[in-house]
Amino acid sequence: QVQLAESGGGLVQPGGSLRLSCAASGSIFSINVMGWYRQAPGKQRELVAVCSTGGTTNYSDSVKGRFTISRDGAKNVMYLQMNSLKPEDTAVYYCNILIRGINFWGKGTLVTVSS
Repeated sequence: QVQLAESGGGLVQPGGSLRLSCAASGSIFSINVMGWYRQAPGKQRELVAVCSTGGTTNYSDSVKGRFTISRDGAKNVMYLQMNSLKPEDTAVYYCNILIRGINFWGKGTLVTVSS
């Protein structure tokens, strides 16, 4: 079993920054893909960014150039640095890890961008 715990959400003004963290524990195999997804009120969950154990990253067009995903493989911790935040970034952000075709999810952390 795998457990994921997100932290770092909160309220921030437009143009501000936040850093989300996700700590993974349990049966973490060496080859996996970790990522961040988000779900805004009334909308479907969408991909924000993913990062493989090999370091390959992929971002949604809406966050490219503003958000940076990174991970510390030794500690099984993943980060999402979010800069130049916009009101439309408001959502619950979920940590995800894909291991051998199985998805595991955290409980989510709320990010609110508002003045």
